[in-house]
Amino acid sequence: MDLQRNIAPEFWNGMNQRENAVEEQQCTGLLLDTFRLLITRLDPYLKSLDILGRWADMALLPGSDSQTLRDKVFTMIKAILFFSTSKTFQGLIQQFYTRTFKVCMRQKRRAADSGSDCDSSMDENERERTSEDRAAEEGDECSGCDSSKEQCWCQTAMEQFHELNGIFHRLNLLERICSEPVTTLLHKMIEQRMEERCRGDYERSFLNEFQEWIEKVIGWLSKVFLPDSAQSNAESSSTLKRWRCHVQRFYYRLYANMRINELFCIIRDFPDSKPAIEDLKFCLERTNQRQQLLSCLKTALETRLLHPGVNTADIITLYISAIKALRELDPSMVILEVACEPIRKYLRTREDTVRQIVAGLTGDAEGDLANELSKADPVVLENGQESDDEVSEPEDWTPDPVDADPGKSGSKRRSSDIISLLVSIYGSKELFINEYRTLLADRLLHQCSYSSEREIRNVELLKLRFGEAQMHYCEVMLKDMADSRRINSNIRDEEEKLLEEERPPFNLVAVILSSEFWPALKEEKLELPDQIKETMDMYTRRYEKLKAMRTLNWKHHLGLVSLDVELADRTLSFSVSPVHAAIILNFQNKGKCPRVGLRM
Repeated sequence: MDLQRNIAPEFWNGMNQRENAVEEQQCTGLLLDTFRLLITRLDPYLKSLDILGRWADMALLPGSDSQTLRDKVFTMIKAILFFSTSKTFQGLIQQFYTRTFKVCMRQKRRAADSGSDCDSSMDENERERTSEDRAAEEGDECSGCDSSKEQCWCQTAMEQFHELNGIFHRLNLLERICSEPVTTLLHKMIEQRMEERCRGDYERSFLNEFQEWIEKVIGWLSKVFLPDSAQSNAESSSTLKRWRCHVQRFYYRLYANMRINELFCIIRDFPDSKPAIEDLKFCLERTNQRQQLLSCLKTALETRLLHPGVNTADIITLYISAIKALRELDPSMVILEVACEPIRKYLRTREDTVRQIVAGLTGDAEGDLANELSKADPVVLENGQESDDEVSEPEDWTPDPVDADPGKSGSKRRSSDIISLLVSIYGSKELFINEYRTLLADRLLHQCSYSSEREIRNVELLKLRFGEAQMHYCEVMLKDMADSRRINSNIRDEEEKLLEEERPPFNLVAVILSSEFWPALKEEKLELPDQIKETMDMYTRRYEKLKAMRTLNWKHHLGLVSLDVELADRTLSFSVSPVHAAIILNFQNKGKCPRVGLRM
């Protein structure tokens, strides 16, 4: 048989000689020459095949049709010539298609540059260039063939590209020879492009940009798999559709891989990184990578966030960002529930978690938690029952993903807001209410006035969140501040009516607490100077006059004292604790005081 005895050995002998070529342009030319020789040697047989095919179509060959004959012949050619190819041959084919791909994409960019007449088009074309392209264009090298611009062989490369593809198509070798190198090439180009353009950039979407680039890649693939003479070939069109599907699927999977590995940073930067979240959501809907995302995100959280070196406030801040970002990524909130469970468990081990959450809720009005509190939605705990208002219409029902916890309500999971999720870490509102009472008491007792407008607003918002009954004690505490202002004003008016020698030696402003409603205050023994005791006793008598059947139990160690300390050459003003004030007043009438006299 001529094919096996002569043509195949002749082809591979010629290919082995051409493997010794050094320069890429020379290798490409010799590769094409070898296939030219092959098509020349096979041409008589192919013409005979065409004749047999026509006879078969005319029913002159019983039991055969033209397509069956062609399939048998081309299968024989593939089996004898290309059943097993050398790595060197595969490398030459890979090199050839890599080069022609770069040349083709460069020509598309140049055509777009010459046809663009607006700044936006030029900006888009500029983004199409890789760093290597820009470096080459700024220098003396052609970015397509990597030769000097004087020796550019891009046009020759494209001519060779079309001719060689025509030979492959004629011999029905496109899939056998081209599939693996083209697949490898496209994977490499997509990875390279994604690394250069997407990694670390979360503030803009890349899907549309890549889709446009993929269409250009499909245009190049059409030149490979749809030679001009075969544009109407249904089989080739089907092949091209498969390639389009493969390229898109690979891009979605690779892009999702990259964003999954960067998800910790994307969450940290949310909402600036919202475009990256939307892109990832789009890709996840087309790939099966939810489990990969869950595993990768849990690992990143445990290694980068959940350790003693991170402040509790920072952990809570990132958890809030995770709630916002993952809710955008997965409206069912299953990813949030599963991936962030380590955060919730870890926060339960921190002693200051509740304090930090409450401080965030009632602190800076620009903070995330303060903004959430202002929305005034009631807190929903996971074990709570749905009200009639919370039950959605049957036609709006959406099943949970397969990885959802069947023991938890999907509608309750979706309706939970940030504050509800934080409160549900402990499963109880009382912890947060009690912590807020402690925080409120500390704020009220350490401020220099009776002003409590900010805390009144916080309490009203917390009532909407946690219910009025839960906030009753806090309301009494705020009422005590208002009552203290009024009582202090009345006592001050009474003192102003007295003669100068009958007035107390110090101005005293008291905060009068209803002890049953305030958190337990720390008890400390403090012996005050006689002048201060006298002032307190006078204040107590006037209070008893205003409030019959009531008296005052002073907390000597609490409060703030304003002092003017007169030195030899200047006067200094201080606001100090009662302990420090008592120590300073011991030196008022004496230059020194024995240590035993300072015991209190």
